[in-house]
Amino acid sequence: MITHLETERLVLRPPIAADLDGWAAFMADPESQRHLGGVQERPIAWRGLCVMAGAWAIDGFAMFSVIEKTSGRWIGRLGPWRPEGWPGTEVGWGLIRDVWGKGYATEGATAAIDWAFDHLGWNEVIHCIVPENGNSQKVAQRLGSRWLRKDRLPAPISIDTDIWGQTREEWKARRSR
Repeated sequence: MITHLETERLVLRPPIAADLDGWAAFMADPESQRHLGGVQERPIAWRGLCVMAGAWAIDGFAMFSVIEKTSGRWIGRLGPWRPEGWPGTEVGWGLIRDVWGKGYATEGATAAIDWAFDHLGWNEVIHCIVPENGNSQKVAQRLGSRWLRKDRLPAPISIDTDIWGQTREEWKARRSR
């Protein structure tokens, strides 16, 4: 089942080949990639795009491509992510630099978390955030998440990270207020 989610300002949909130019530019930007594993050349970015598309085909979920409604342009990727060996059921985000500070990460992640709890049946959502990434910590806090623990991401990433998150019950209670 292919899923498209819409928020007030965003369309979230599975990645497609036409996303490559935006995806590759995002992966080539040193500031955008500072906390996401570092810059990647276009051929490696293509492989990453294909990994997300493949996860949709195999698992029925992965990060969405984020499309800005007003412009129709690709502005990032966010959503559910749980590769083999991952420290939990994550909803993560990464957006191009010129849309930072507009609330898109919080808006898109809210829709993705609702979908993960309601359609994937997850009981917990985590966010893997390196300690130096204060902006993502603020997004996690706006989502109602809290610091849970330290963990290590599996190879080939192999970095120590903070795990932020919350349970389904915490999320539902907060959303009902």
